[in-house]
Amino acid sequence: MLRAGAAVREVSPTGPVFLAGYPHIERVSTGVHDPLLASALCLRSGDAGVLLVAVDILLLDPPTARALRAAVAARTGLAEECVLVSCSHTHSGPLTVELLAWRDDPVVPRPDPAYLARLREGAIEAAAEACASARPAELAWTAADARGVGGNRLAPDGLTDPEAGLLSVREAASKRPVAVALVYGMHPTVLHQDSKLVSADFPAYARLALRESLGEAVVVLYHNGPCGNQSPRHAARAQTFAEAERLGRLLGGKAAAAVGRLADSDYDRAPALAGALRRVELPPRRMPTPAEAEGALAERRAELGRLRREQAGRGAVRTAECALFGAEETLTLARAQQSGELAGLIEKYRSAEVQAVRLGAASLAAFPGELFTEYGLELKSRSPRRVFPVCLVNGELQGYIVTPEAAAAGGYEAANSLFAPESGRLMVDALLELLCSWP
Repeated sequence: MLRAGAAVREVSPTGPVFLAGYPHIERVSTGVHDPLLASALCLRSGDAGVLLVAVDILLLDPPTARALRAAVAARTGLAEECVLVSCSHTHSGPLTVELLAWRDDPVVPRPDPAYLARLREGAIEAAAEACASARPAELAWTAADARGVGGNRLAPDGLTDPEAGLLSVREAASKRPVAVALVYGMHPTVLHQDSKLVSADFPAYARLALRESLGEAVVVLYHNGPCGNQSPRHAARAQTFAEAERLGRLLGGKAAAAVGRLADSDYDRAPALAGALRRVELPPRRMPTPAEAEGALAERRAELGRLRREQAGRGAVRTAECALFGAEETLTLARAQQSGELAGLIEKYRSAEVQAVRLGAASLAAFPGELFTEYGLELKSRSPRRVFPVCLVNGELQGYIVTPEAAAAGGYEAANSLFAPESGRLMVDALLELLCSWP
């Protein structure tokens, strides 16, 4: 018999903090618009158990992420491979990592240890309460079509994955909802650098819509899927809270409707539960020389100037701005390669962890870092059972994992990569081996 419990802790900063996610902007928070949350769902069936934790922050570095996973496992008695902790990737939350590529940005401070301690405590407490509150339950999987919320940020007609995976958990006897885990690959970047309020961005409104539909007591976990080249850039009409609400409610409404269509026969009271971890050695990207990086930076600066003079559309200008940021960061990495510093960082990061968590008829497949959506779609197409990819689990990777095509084309994401494109395929292959190991 399945037992399930869920809990939430607020992990908003208690005072002004530097808001991470946009270069060259001294963006110190002036308040909290909507709370940042650590949300947890514990599932147990017989001797097996898994725990999902979703936190509203941009990134965690691998040591911090693994330490948090270990602390949650120790507190709850679950095996580490059965504890999945993901970051929503909001760009309106506190800085929580040090990235080499950001080192030459004069406005970016170091992470605040006091906030990291608050985040850790909140996530552990949410996980512990979720496990302690477990009661007889049942679960079901479904999905919603999230078209309209966002898409490929590099091109309006570029590849995207509109599927939003949904795990619905409810009490066995009363049928009251316990939790919904929502998996959707999209950058939470409706809000831009002019906003100085702490916010979870559009996922906050997706959660709100689900709770309004399913009941205020339901806990909603937002897990971000492969979103390296996905954002609301071409879907958003403005960079405002009203627009974040419009897009978030669109996603939440579609998700609530999909959960509402589930029949009693779709729910499972004795699902198979399991977790597995595997390390993957990632090949490093060859950086340009500093001279080559300076030439690329000059080209990006000239291209942005041309688009602004021609009054190109907002999406095209923003893509060019980001490409310029990437060129600046590549120059920092190129200089670090020349000095030998980069080689040491690569050794610390190249052994990355992927993770699979089985939850009855479907599984979550977790990647570290920010991957392009192509890798999530490949995993789905090759998997022997239904799977929903999650990214930003077990740490960031000091940049993106892009496709070979994106690496050849250049741009912000390719410029901001520490590891070669084949890293994505290696992680997909490793996850497929984990998924295929279960009967």
